[in-house]
Amino acid sequence: MSKKETTAPVVHKKPLGLRLHEYRGFYLMFLPVFIFVLIIYYWPMLGVRYSFYSYKLRDIHFIGLGNFVKLFGEKEFWSSFKNTLVISIVKLLLNTFVAVLIAIFLNEMRSLLAKKFVQTVIYLPHFMSYAVVAAIFTLFLSTSSTGFVNETLKSMGIIKESIDFLHSKTLWRPIFYLINLWKETGWGTVIFFATLSGINTELYEAGDIDGATRLQKIRYITLPALSNTIIVVLILNLAKVLNIFEPVFVLYNSRVLEVSDVISTYIYRKTFLTAIPDYGYTTAVGLFKSLVGCILMIGSDIASKKIRGRGII
Repeated sequence: MSKKETTAPVVHKKPLGLRLHEYRGFYLMFLPVFIFVLIIYYWPMLGVRYSFYSYKLRDIHFIGLGNFVKLFGEKEFWSSFKNTLVISIVKLLLNTFVAVLIAIFLNEMRSLLAKKFVQTVIYLPHFMSYAVVAAIFTLFLSTSSTGFVNETLKSMGIIKESIDFLHSKTLWRPIFYLINLWKETGWGTVIFFATLSGINTELYEAGDIDGATRLQKIRYITLPALSNTIIVVLILNLAKVLNIFEPVFVLYNSRVLEVSDVISTYIYRKTFLTAIPDYGYTTAVGLFKSLVGCILMIGSDIASKKIRGRGII
């Protein structure tokens, strides 16, 4: 028997000029967006060249890698770099862990009204700006007579002298983590609770038939269902660990710089709180931060491909 040869149809593309003319309406609609992206996102990137310049007021001259040599030899910079990693990673792990716990707690609640009430209460702080949050907790933790925490501890006989929470190198980070938990846990809870809502109820019914306790159902049904979402959240946020500024900026002060100064606040201080700032040096710091963030993004994408089978880029 002779096999019939099958040939795929040949598609002849129209010339580029003809296609541009044919779809000119769509290109005209896209043009304002394209110009906007170029101006807002790509035009400022030309300023990266100042990383290789000394830029002090009108004294601008090329110094090559001088800023990077200064950067890598700066003890204060490495301290801020270490603080950035420690604060961001601990904050990420704590927020994720507490959000998972609360999501599981909400999932186990029988009363729909109580569940909605708790969800609303813990989610509301997410809409507050960090400036407002900082003002509230500064008032609560104040050493004056208006400081609710200190006055309460005194009345209970736990302390005799007021504790300056936000000016203590030992206490600043724990307080910072607690404030971030209060503000951001609600948002994380929404993500995990949405995952739990999609779990097949027949799995829990099968667990009841087998005589599983609540803790056993959480261990063998709920947590495995959440595992993929937890990994995704951790991977996606890992690439953004260096982009922390506002939460630290509104709470830190000169007495706790050693434990609170991060790269973004370091750049801010070197740019706006110096008599004669060197914009070339701070641009170099920003470029280094971007390069490390890019490496973390690529690493997160590789980890995502290995764990989930697909990347995030």
